[in-house]
Amino acid sequence: MLDAYVIEEIKRREREQRHEDRPTVELPLPSYPDEGPRGHDDHDRGPGDRDRGVVIIDYSG
Repeated sequence: MLDAYVIEEIKRREREQRHEDRPTVELPLPSYPDEGPRGHDDHDRGPGDRDRGVVIIDYSG
């Protein structure tokens, strides 16, 4: 009969093997420049910093 430690070690290795065989999906995420610790607050932007503009959608038709 096998020792309890040996049985648990076999089970652990089988779990690791199943986990490694599991298919994974890797998403292509866009990389953004480092915006600092405060994020992208509008009030701390200086002149000329990435002006976003305005879009007007007219539903009156």
